[in-house]
Amino acid sequence: MEKYAYCRVSSIDQSESRQLAAFDALKLPRSNVFIDKQSGKDFKRPAYQSLIKKLKVGDLLYIISIDRLGRNYEEIQDQWRMLTKEKRVDIVVIDMPLLDTRKGKDLMGTFLADVVLQVLSFVAQQECENISNRQKAGIDAAKAKGVKFGRPLKEPPDNFKMFVKLWERGELALPEVLRITGLKEATFYRRLREYRERP
Repeated sequence: MEKYAYCRVSSIDQSESRQLAAFDALKLPRSNVFIDKQSGKDFKRPAYQSLIKKLKVGDLLYIISIDRLGRNYEEIQDQWRMLTKEKRVDIVVIDMPLLDTRKGKDLMGTFLADVVLQVLSFVAQQECENISNRQKAGIDAAKAKGVKFGRPLKEPPDNFKMFVKLWERGELALPEVLRITGLKEATFYRRLREYRERP
């Protein structure tokens, strides 16, 4: 039996140190700890997929909490079933001792684990949706205050009109116009459209 752990944080700048400390306390070798730094909205994560390929019947998988596994209610249920029923791997959720498939393998134990899993999966997805709604509300509020998102468009030079005329007459090739003006091609065409739309 091999022991593995799965660790996930939502972005590159978040720290996985709390999860790793828990796995270190279990004396798990770091080579058996799989880490993803991306959203839990689905299971298309490289480290998670590598872990699935490694797991064999009788192996043991540790995770800190259900929301580290994922944040999609149905997919968490599907993955749990796949791991415990198809791959026949045991799972221990460190923050929720009721979710330890090594214990309570009778009907009552299985029932309780299923109920707890469903509740925690629901909470994980609900929190994901709440985060998304808060982000959207924050973006909407910022836009209402005039905050601009994305990189600012580069302004064309004051003599842009002259370069357009030279380009239209074929006296200057587009790459040369872009080099001189410092504009990207998409920005050039956007500014060209604005220039032509002016009365």
